[in-house]
Amino acid sequence: MVSPFAKTTLCGLGACLASLASPLAVSAAQPPTRAELLSPALTLPHQAPARLGAPQVRQVRLLPQQPSAAARSTAVALSVPLPPPAPRIYAITPERRALLNTIRFAEGTWAGGEDIGYRIIFGGGLMPSLDRHPNRVVRTARYASAAAGAYQFMPPTWAMVSRKLGFQLQGPEAFGPQVQDQAALFLIQRRGALHLADQGAFTPDLAHRLAPEWASFPTLAGRSYYGQPVKRYNELRQFYEQNLAYLRRQLELNTLAAAPEPPPKPPCLPEDSLRCQLEALDAVGPRSSGV
Repeated sequence: MVSPFAKTTLCGLGACLASLASPLAVSAAQPPTRAELLSPALTLPHQAPARLGAPQVRQVRLLPQQPSAAARSTAVALSVPLPPPAPRIYAITPERRALLNTIRFAEGTWAGGEDIGYRIIFGGGLMPSLDRHPNRVVRTARYASAAAGAYQFMPPTWAMVSRKLGFQLQGPEAFGPQVQDQAALFLIQRRGALHLADQGAFTPDLAHRLAPEWASFPTLAGRSYYGQPVKRYNELRQFYEQNLAYLRRQLELNTLAAAPEPPPKPPCLPEDSLRCQLEALDAVGPRSSGV
């Protein structure tokens, strides 16, 4: 007679032997190929050997996924530096030009409207060229400054504006008249005064907003923002209004000169009709009242 303990043991061994004989329970270990051995594969952590009768798990080797051609081309495109942005250009209207000229008048660089005013440096001297900001400190009896150009740009201000607008700091005409005009308009907009300039009126508020940018402009109190010599508001307003009237008149003349001539009037037909005869008389003009 087999003891209950022995019977249970034998049945357990039988079940184990049956499970080992099943082809689904045992997975034959396949040796790795040469390509798998040489590839940088990822292997799951090693597991402890299974107990007798437990199903064995085959190790899986995960190969890294290769990027697609589209992904590689995108990565290359992102690594190429982008070109610099195009310079920002402000339109020059009679109203804006009148304000620019008024700033030159206040800063002492008006020079009768000549381009030589764009070469004036602090103290009244002239820079040798317009290829760059001179960035040179000039000392007088009371002040020292490196301001230069028609709008008396300080070197840090000029560097900031050039960076914002995409201008070159050095090169042919890098500090030329057109570039200086654009930089001044940027500073006017930066002070929140460009929309006031477009209204065509030189108001105390407009002068006050520009006083922190140009020391010669008066604040609402009539003084310089920096305690320097300042132009009187009425003097600036009178210059602005006269200059604006001149610029508007020049624009009208240029517009009329550029307007195309009207096409010739087609001949009146038939010529012997009453309408054509009356039009011919009108072309000759009114008859003289003299005898």
